[in-house]
Amino acid sequence: MIRYIYANDLKHEPQLRDSMFRDRADQFKARLGWEVNVDADGYERDEYDALNPLYVIWQKPCGSHGGSMRLLPTTGRTMVNDHFKDITGGVHIESPLIWECTRFCLSRDAAPGAAAALMLAGGEVMNGFGLRHYVGVFDARMVRIYRMIGAEPDVLGTTGKGRDAISVGLWEFTPESQAKVAERAGLSPSVSRDWFEAAFGAATPQAQHRAA
Repeated sequence: MIRYIYANDLKHEPQLRDSMFRDRADQFKARLGWEVNVDADGYERDEYDALNPLYVIWQKPCGSHGGSMRLLPTTGRTMVNDHFKDITGGVHIESPLIWECTRFCLSRDAAPGAAAALMLAGGEVMNGFGLRHYVGVFDARMVRIYRMIGAEPDVLGTTGKGRDAISVGLWEFTPESQAKVAERAGLSPSVSRDWFEAAFGAATPQAQHRAA
């Protein structure tokens, strides 16, 4: 199932928290060889995890992490504005209608539909919070994944070539893309919506990000 949890509330979900940060270390450090920091507990965390982001998490039946992504409003600090303006031609991306999506991670034993379920959940956040787009940085390996699940971004810029290519993209969530992603995830849109409403209620305001 999908869980929506702000960073400040992760302390109430220790198994989910610990397995998420350890899966991030496994994916980004061990498997992909990124230059990320892994602490003594085996967690991969960075400065943006301290800004009370909203985590969208695929929770396995055992209660541990199966996949996740991290969302932050672009009205505050974001990775794309702090570190990747060279890719966007110096453009500062900031709008209450655009949030940043980073740290898209899947555990080694993630269910086949987990990636699509996360993207479907991202659409729920977009609809529920009155957003128009996500912006995010992604590497070449993600192009195939996004295409496979029917969630390809509009590419704003790219640096590098081949496997070393890094891009900044902009995503929207149309009814057509929702149907395609839901089919890929093996979920009905009503189930996806129920998970969102379990976290935020049926009448979610077009919200401001909760203060840290």
